[in-house]
Amino acid sequence: MPTILVLYYSRNGSTAEVARQVCRGIEAVSGASAMLRTVPPVTTAIEAPAAPVPASGPPYVTLDDLRQCDGLVLGSPTRFGNMAAPMKYFIDGTASLWAGGDLVGKPAGVFTSTSTQHGGHEATLLTMMLPLLHHGMLLVGLPFTEPALGRTRRGGAPYGAGAVATGDGAPAADEERILAQLLGRRIAETAVRLAAGGA
Repeated sequence: MPTILVLYYSRNGSTAEVARQVCRGIEAVSGASAMLRTVPPVTTAIEAPAAPVPASGPPYVTLDDLRQCDGLVLGSPTRFGNMAAPMKYFIDGTASLWAGGDLVGKPAGVFTSTSTQHGGHEATLLTMMLPLLHHGMLLVGLPFTEPALGRTRRGGAPYGAGAVATGDGAPAADEERILAQLLGRRIAETAVRLAAGGA
């Protein structure tokens, strides 16, 4: 059964909620399962290393999680049109996977959340794609044949799912939830087809 890793960083809960919606889409696909993981925060001060298991929420990701997954959905809040530092720090540490070709040919997608409507949503999605391309992953987006993509006035784009944070940790619109689930479903369906030897 293909396992899709949903890997995210969230400081205030909005990106975490999008991640849960992506997982719902994955779990709706027969023959696929979701594995939810996060990355530890980073600080500029020298401190003790983060505990291997966070106090709450999903476990921290390991390189083995990436190596063993059959697909990846990467999520981060926007930070001036780019992914947040904790996600970038983790991704920068995946050189051994790149050297071994461990992610080549696996389907991948991206999602984000922003605190404002024009807060760098699409730029963040695009910049998160770059390391996935370097890893040789197969990027999956959202097609305009999905009616919710034409209806959304806040989050979501052809590049991936997204939400404008409302402060309560939940996507603000039904379309945002629909698109997050669709992204998860599309990546899971692609992984299932690839596992079966299809194109």
